[in-house]
Amino acid sequence: MSFYDAEGERLSTVRFARMPEKHKATLKDTLREEVAAVLGQRPDLTLVKLADGAKDNWSYLGAILPQGIEIIDFYHACEHLKAAFDAAYGENSSRSKAQFEKYRHLLRDEGDGVEKVIRALAHLRDAHPGKRKLSTELAYFRRYRYRMRYATAQAQNLPIGSGVVEAACKTLATERMKRSGMRWRQAGGQAILTLRALHQSARFERAWKLLSTTYKRTVEIPENVVLFPKRPVH
Repeated sequence: MSFYDAEGERLSTVRFARMPEKHKATLKDTLREEVAAVLGQRPDLTLVKLADGAKDNWSYLGAILPQGIEIIDFYHACEHLKAAFDAAYGENSSRSKAQFEKYRHLLRDEGDGVEKVIRALAHLRDAHPGKRKLSTELAYFRRYRYRMRYATAQAQNLPIGSGVVEAACKTLATERMKRSGMRWRQAGGQAILTLRALHQSARFERAWKLLSTTYKRTVEIPENVVLFPKRPVH
């Protein structure tokens, strides 16, 4: 999660990670509390909610978090755009590629780009009534059109892609938790993720004062320890 000032400059990035959990309840609560704390200190900041089109993302981002600018990940939208042209002209055909490139740039760079995409897909749907994929992709762009104002977002120096978050997932979790032969239980895996997230967010020193009692354990030496005799070193 990143925070931006009024000029679109990124001020800081905070990383969270949770072990797999149904409905991501703990992660969502943590994120909500973090956003509330930051906006409580800096109400002038712009909250940007950026994600793909998964329904669960927007039921949380739109309804639970404070008001902000909502953006569908541009590259996710492009996948739907390509799927539509592939359905109309054939997968990876030269015409599909040409139309995709044309409308990808319109979608990203023009203020009414998403409206032009919708008109183009509506025309294709009417011209190819038997191809249900076109109707599906047209419905997608109509449903999320107000989250696809990419030219406006870029003019404000706001992000339109979630690549930074995806890269954080790799460095935070994948590189550490998915090494050869590794297996994690819930408690142990969460401990590693929590400490690693704090370190990568430059919060470790402050947070350790609160977490130290959680991760400290008293080690007692059993009474029946038998010491091995020292052997001379040759």
